[in-house]
Amino acid sequence: MHRTAVKKVVLENVLDANDTLARANRDVFDRAETYTINMMSSPGAGKTALLERTLERLRGELRLGVLEGDVQTTLDADRLARFHIPLVQVNTDPGFGGECHLDANMVRSGLGELPLDDIDILIIENVGNLVCPAEFRVGEDVRVMVYSVTEGEEKPLKYPLMFRSADLVLVNKVDLLEHLDFDLEQFLGNLDAVNPGVRTVLTSARTGQGIGEWCGWLRQRLENV
Repeated sequence: MHRTAVKKVVLENVLDANDTLARANRDVFDRAETYTINMMSSPGAGKTALLERTLERLRGELRLGVLEGDVQTTLDADRLARFHIPLVQVNTDPGFGGECHLDANMVRSGLGELPLDDIDILIIENVGNLVCPAEFRVGEDVRVMVYSVTEGEEKPLKYPLMFRSADLVLVNKVDLLEHLDFDLEQFLGNLDAVNPGVRTVLTSARTGQGIGEWCGWLRQRLENV
């Protein structure tokens, strides 16, 4: 068999095995009635800062939990610990080979430390990467992508899979627009080209812009379950 064909078969087998575990995770979430969000982005797009603003707004109103994914360190989890919510850290190095994404098995490894019956919405903050996380389902109900305006307008065309798989795109750091040569309309057009009609929210963790709309979207998830 040609080497390319072998690689394709291996990848298909890996993804099939992951999908099986993802369905098992989903069964666990469904039994606990926990709505689960896979939050993805490039490194530095502002996922953790947005989560801080989200917890400031919704803590006490919704029972939120977070599963933090990173290659190493607990830096992001440490930032969220002050909210005293159910929180677990999953590092992909060394136990999972230092992967640039969370897969269903990695997520499953952290579920035993979360009181899912006491969590309305679990947000899985995936490892920062614009490619790999989109390839692996983890049992989530929806996918939310955080995209920073500092990353340029062309990324939906260059890395379409993550943009295409997103149910909501938070266009973050919009407070920096006045300092950048970023064409927002061009970006939104490129996004629509790969994921027509996907909902977007313009956000800034620094100023709070869009946080209310994002939190409203979260509330609607529970109303529609």
